[in-house]
Amino acid sequence: MRAVVLAGGLGERLKPLTNLTPKPLLKIKGKPILEYCIDNLKKHKIIEIILSVGYMADKIRNYFGDGRRFGVNIKYNMESQPLGTGGAVKEIVNKFNLDKDFLLIWGDNLANYDIRGMIKEHQKNDGEITMCLTSREDVENFGVLGLEKNRIISFVEKPKREEAPSNLINAGAFVINPRALEILPQGKSSIEKQCFESISVSGRKYYAFKHNGYWFPIDTLEKYNFAENEMDKHMGH
Repeated sequence: MRAVVLAGGLGERLKPLTNLTPKPLLKIKGKPILEYCIDNLKKHKIIEIILSVGYMADKIRNYFGDGRRFGVNIKYNMESQPLGTGGAVKEIVNKFNLDKDFLLIWGDNLANYDIRGMIKEHQKNDGEITMCLTSREDVENFGVLGLEKNRIISFVEKPKREEAPSNLINAGAFVINPRALEILPQGKSSIEKQCFESISVSGRKYYAFKHNGYWFPIDTLEKYNFAENEMDKHMGH
């Protein structure tokens, strides 16, 4: 199975750290965020990786190269214009002929996803999308899921806390069958707004896989500093 990692964001809320360094190369405990992601993919024997890059793409290419020194095979998709999460993924599916299930990972989360477990769950359910979830109290900052057993029945992007269907949020890792993306338009789109939020009206086969490891979003200076302090507890595990 191939993995697509979205790593093209501007990192505006991480300035001044991202003035000279792209967000995927910001270091936690001396190691780039994106390297943790690639190491975890390799641990689960996922070695065919497509990195979708944009902001300071050359620096990311120069660091990771073809992936050989990390024990993986990396190809790159250059985002020539901002396409949103949906547009970027759809472009990659078409460009790289992804006609079977593939992994999709948000490249700005620091997490030890159980990727093999998620793939196994996806295949057992013959799902269109299997989404990794984690629990949070600050649900208003994330996409929040409503479940019926392990089937996803609703998805709300950044709801008010009192209106959230649960405290389970999108953890930024998915197994996706390409047919699930047919709902997206050509060009710029949001996979959260135009695909995931269609769950309740489309009757699609979307399933949840609960993440039990560590998970740190790295999209603000506060969250970056929190992850830097907390990762001591998880190093070596």
